[in-house]
Amino acid sequence: MCLNDGEVRLNSMLCLNRHMKSFNRIKNINGKEYLYEITPYYDKEKKKTRQKSKYLGKNVNGVPVKIRSQKQKPKKVLSHGEFVPLKNIVNDLNLENILSSVLNAKDVWPVLALAMNYATRPRALTHIQSWYEGTAMSEDHPDLPLSSQSLSRMLSRIGESTINLEFSRQLIQQLSTCSTLIYDITSLSSYSQSISLLEYGYNRDGLDLPQINLSLIVDKDLGIPVMYDLYPGSIADVSTLKNTVKKINAQGVRNYALIMDRGFFSTDNIDELVSADISFIIPPTSSLKNVKEAISAIHSSIDDPSHLKLYEKEPLFVMPVNIEVGENKLSGYAYYDQKREQQERNTFYKRLYDLMEVLKSKNLKPWMAPGEVFRTTAKRDAKFIEWNVVDGKFQVSLRKNAVSQAINKMGKFILLKRGEFSWEECLSLYRSKDVVEKGFDVLKNDIDLMPANLRTNSSLRGYLFIAFIALILRMKLMKMMNDTELNKRYSVEGVFTELEKIKIVVLPDGKKIVTEITKKQREILECLHTCA
Repeated sequence: MCLNDGEVRLNSMLCLNRHMKSFNRIKNINGKEYLYEITPYYDKEKKKTRQKSKYLGKNVNGVPVKIRSQKQKPKKVLSHGEFVPLKNIVNDLNLENILSSVLNAKDVWPVLALAMNYATRPRALTHIQSWYEGTAMSEDHPDLPLSSQSLSRMLSRIGESTINLEFSRQLIQQLSTCSTLIYDITSLSSYSQSISLLEYGYNRDGLDLPQINLSLIVDKDLGIPVMYDLYPGSIADVSTLKNTVKKINAQGVRNYALIMDRGFFSTDNIDELVSADISFIIPPTSSLKNVKEAISAIHSSIDDPSHLKLYEKEPLFVMPVNIEVGENKLSGYAYYDQKREQQERNTFYKRLYDLMEVLKSKNLKPWMAPGEVFRTTAKRDAKFIEWNVVDGKFQVSLRKNAVSQAINKMGKFILLKRGEFSWEECLSLYRSKDVVEKGFDVLKNDIDLMPANLRTNSSLRGYLFIAFIALILRMKLMKMMNDTELNKRYSVEGVFTELEKIKIVVLPDGKKIVTEITKKQREILECLHTCA
């Protein structure tokens, strides 16, 4: 039987519709992925194939999830992304197991929770419980004792023990590095009236407050702190080194090099380091006669063309030096950096100019002692300023000889050593000590290191232990960012800000899904060798 043209077209359309199957398609809208069901059909009026689109939900690993539907309304949304790299660091450094070996089992995750809080967005103890309940960690470790009372008792327990020393010992043993250690100390000021460790001493921040002194030892290669100690605020830096060396040795560390600033330089300390057979790099102070003579000799000869070197593509003058410190004959290198000299000059002259302007603007009252006002205002720069008072106003000028002597030293410095270090190794290792300075900066500015509610020495010591764990997390993250050059695009705060947008959504049926990952977040996680 023959079919007419109309019947042929109808049969063709029916056949086409039978073979057109529905399929899923992912649509990217504003950087987020959504799943749609696409159903092809034949449009009789337009006489062509068209498609119907049905929204299925957000694309979560190929599964459509309608978060906004009534049935799938989220049970809760939890903070997640900012903790992903920190938990990865905890695993890499085996911190949970180390803490389990030195703490009561019930204290391990409260300690880690506090440390992660301080490493990201520090909060008062009274707010830790509610903060934790809003994080994905609460799903993995529910019902933690995180009330302010529980945390206060925990901090006191830790502070009354020697957990910090045992923790450092195990950390050092498991890391198996410590070939180069960087040692430094800083002061932490507080208004507290009840902590006996707080004493007046040399304050690095220029604050007229009682303080404690906190020492830090950083493993150069790992970029993280491995030891810390606490001293009364009146203890001078130079007097802490002997005990520090004993504590390092007690942790089983051998064959290491110690990098220090000139605040630890003294004849007694050099004797201690030599007798303990420790390699070291340290700049000398100019208080010793031999050092003064060496510096004078350097001024007249170090810029000789024969001493010209190249360091990190920049010209640098270097010459060997030998200086007797007590009974020890130390070798080292003198350096002259013309670029650094110019920077130091500019900073120096700007500081003196600003100081003189401040002095000239002061209105001296009859009851004021001009000398005391001058010393309080000028502080370390008083020796560079000549002054007198006319009609209640300071008249000031620069002391030319004092300024010239200061200028002559700029860009020039000496590094003394014990051990086989080339001039390049000495300079590179010494400059690496800025990792400790960055650590102190993190403690003072990013971690709430001295909260006002601390009342006892034990709670302070416990709090510092938590801060130390937080500092390990933060500095390891900084090292990872530096190694992958992620630090050129983001600060640590920038990384946390971007990652904290990643949430975990808990659905009514208990299923957990991670919210969409943006391109920026994926790049950050890839650089940190982790995933959400």
